[in-house]
Amino acid sequence: MSVRVRFAPSPTGNVHIGNIRAAIFNWLFARHAGGKFLLRVEDTDRERSTQEAIDTLLGCMAWLGLDFDEPTVYQSRQMERHLAVAEELVRKGFAYRDAKGGGGECVIFRMPKEGRLEYADLVKGTIKKKAEDTQDFVIVRSDGTPVFHLSNVVDDIDMAITHVIRGDDHVENTFKHIELFKAIGAPVPLYAHLPMIVNNQGKPYSKRDGAAFVGEFKEQGYLPDALFNFLLLLGWAPGDDREVLTREEMIQLFTLDHCKSSPARFDIKKLVWMNGEYIRRQPREVFASEFLSRVQAAGLSIEGADLAGIMEQMQIRTKFYSEIPASCAYFFTCAYAFDPKAVEKRLKVEGVPELLDEVAEKYAAIPTFDLQSAHDVLAKMGEARGTGLGSMVHPVRVAVSGLTEGPGLFEMLVLLGRDKVCARLRGVAKRLRDGTL
Repeated sequence: MSVRVRFAPSPTGNVHIGNIRAAIFNWLFARHAGGKFLLRVEDTDRERSTQEAIDTLLGCMAWLGLDFDEPTVYQSRQMERHLAVAEELVRKGFAYRDAKGGGGECVIFRMPKEGRLEYADLVKGTIKKKAEDTQDFVIVRSDGTPVFHLSNVVDDIDMAITHVIRGDDHVENTFKHIELFKAIGAPVPLYAHLPMIVNNQGKPYSKRDGAAFVGEFKEQGYLPDALFNFLLLLGWAPGDDREVLTREEMIQLFTLDHCKSSPARFDIKKLVWMNGEYIRRQPREVFASEFLSRVQAAGLSIEGADLAGIMEQMQIRTKFYSEIPASCAYFFTCAYAFDPKAVEKRLKVEGVPELLDEVAEKYAAIPTFDLQSAHDVLAKMGEARGTGLGSMVHPVRVAVSGLTEGPGLFEMLVLLGRDKVCARLRGVAKRLRDGTL
């Protein structure tokens, strides 16, 4: 069987991560099998299906690298075909006309009334239902427009779809769709229903829980490969402990039997971590281009700075490119900002001005200013004071950078250079005494 799958969104606004996850699973399934991944835009809601929404959808897919293999099918252009199938179903007795509330005739599909309906779901296993628990359903409205169920099935037939991979909110719809396939006389595709994405309370993940649309994640600085990887792991696992995968590894490993049937919890902390992992693994020239453009856009001068050393330290610690100017401005300017909480906790403490002056004096006196000597000075001072190295590290870090986090302190000090470090330590000590900090 030559695999043919489709992503069939309704472009009525922003693209939800649940929908794009379905696209990712379909794309990987097709690429793994050497089949075709198709796009069908279900734009029958003419009021909400705007060109802007369609452009947003296509932009999100392009950003994530979800290329499709044949021209886009627009469902609204297939209406004549849908209605012709409905007429044929009426003619053969599989559907009937009925007046609803005096508003004109609908076309209604007959569901079986005896026996049991069942289908083999490639993720959830066999799903069964008593025929007597089903109801006939409308396939053409009284205004003459086809309903989703009919359009969806007819388009899948015309596109020769072999596998339908979609969210588990369609589990019940699949009973209806299979009966439509049978009545039309077309082969029934195989179905796989993906688990729901939920929040920490086990409820469907929505905008109330944070960013929920692909565009929002892009705006917040997530890399497309990181978001792709993260969404793949919401309901699928490679079968080992790996979490960060290349696109090639995903294609090689992806099979539906590794999909999970239980709800998938959206863990924003894991996504942040994964974004940092992807930044850390980027080629240095890619990181350098982004780093320099953001530093310079912030008006910071790179003259005299050890760019190679700074980028080496920052790449392994950056979670978002948007953080770059604020997280490392102290490397490029002496007019760096101070975190007010850090100042209160680490600098406005009795004895700190004297401590900073003493560190500056000792750093100025050592023959060589490198990682080991910078460390040894603070270690000996901490030992002499009986407070340990930790008590020295924090005030020095805040004094020279304004922040409580960043590269290792001694790597930071060496990158700044002895002269800047000593000048900053003395300057902060003076400002603390003057009350200007």
